Formats: sequence, structure tokens, C-alpha cells
Amino acid sequence: MNKNPRFSLAVALLVIIGAALAIAQTNRPITNGTCCASLTDPAMLASVVTTNAPATPPEKKPLPKLLDLGAGKCIPCKMMAPILEQMKTEYAGKLEVEFIDVWKNPDAAKQYGIEVIPTQIFYNASGKELFRHIGFFAKEDILAKWKELGVELK
Repeated sequence: MNKNPRFSLAVALLVIIGAALAIAQTNRPITNGTCCASLTDPAMLASVVTTNAPATPPEKKPLPKLLDLGAGKCIPCKMMAPILEQMKTEYAGKLEVEFIDVWKNPDAAKQYGIEVIPTQIFYNASGKELFRHIGFFAKEDILAKWKELGVELK
């Protein structure tokens, strides 16, 4: 038996999220609170949502990109929100950070082949996908992955 309660909790959350996505794929609408506990504070994720408009003028060089696909009511997704916001600020001009709520934008889930949320996708400056991670991803682990992929953000 696993003696690490955090690991067990994380696995249980991923199973719940996966089940909710499976339900969504059967064309049944997901209502607030179906997957995760009803957490109020959608403003937390609203601050990291970006638009499709370029964030930088065209003359600036392209940046590596961290794309996080999740949902505003998903517990691990809400845990990722402050990390994404911090990275967006701390690495401005070095890294593009974007969040897409796949419950509000289900076409994005199809476009990126998302089956479980949260999913983080790492892109190089040319737009080539380098790596995918499913589930909560701590800031230190994200930075270590960028370094492993050859992208220095310091």
C-alpha cells in the first residue's frame, strides 16, 4: 500500500478529472462542480488567460512557450494558476505563458489532443512541441524541464 498520502490524493484527483473529461466527450455538458469541488474564485485563473492576439509586437523575437490547458473549477488547475501567473511575470520577455480553459473552449481540447487536465505543453521558440506533462507541475520542476530541454530562462 502506498504510504504517501499526497501521491494517493493526486492519483485520485487525476482519475476524477479523467472521468469528467470522458463524460464531456460524450456530448453531455459539464456543469460547475461536476468534476471538482465547487471552488469560487474564477478571477484567479482569469488573470492568466490570454487571447489569440500577439502579446508582443511582431518585430520581437519569438519566445519558447508554456501552454497550460485546464479548467477554472479543477483543483489541480487552480493550484497551477499562481505558478503560471508568477512565471508569466518573472520570465516576461523570455517565456510566453498561456492558459486555456478547455471547459469554456472545448475546441481547444480537441485541437491540442487533451484527454486529462491540467496538461502543460512546452514549445520551443519555433513553435515545435518539445514535451507534455499531465497533472500538477511545480514551478521548480517546470524550470528543471526547460533546462533539460536546453532552454535557459535565467
